[in-house]
Amino acid sequence: MNVFLRLHSFSMRFDQLLNEWGGSLLSLGLRGFIGWQFFKAGQLKLSDWSATLSLFREEYTVPLLPPELAAFAGTGGEVIFSILLLIGFFSRPAALGLLAVNVMAVISYPQLWQFECPAAINDHFYWGILLLVLIAFGPGRLSLDHLLKKMH
Repeated sequence: MNVFLRLHSFSMRFDQLLNEWGGSLLSLGLRGFIGWQFFKAGQLKLSDWSATLSLFREEYTVPLLPPELAAFAGTGGEVIFSILLLIGFFSRPAALGLLAVNVMAVISYPQLWQFECPAAINDHFYWGILLLVLIAFGPGRLSLDHLLKKMH
């Protein structure tokens, strides 16, 4: 029994370190992963704008917006919100913006539900869940948001 108590005591030594930095490191990792996914998608759309416009005119069915405005808003959201998320500035609004872009992508491209391989739709679900985690728990200590909060 004494061995178990010593092992438990040893494992508890890391609690304070994890409480102070574990969540911040996790948030940094999530921000980096999600931000990079959306940034790459935005860059791809920007690299061939005529193809992007064609996709929004012919494939995507964004409700209430003309295709050109939807392409501009979606691409701009992917790039701007992902950069904000990556640097941890206005992190919660940026995560909320990317969540809106993600939801709109799922709504606007119903073919995602018909693919034989569910990976495409599953990615959107996973990204949505990770964005919700960032919205709920924030960017952590390793962000500009935290630095500005400390300065104020």
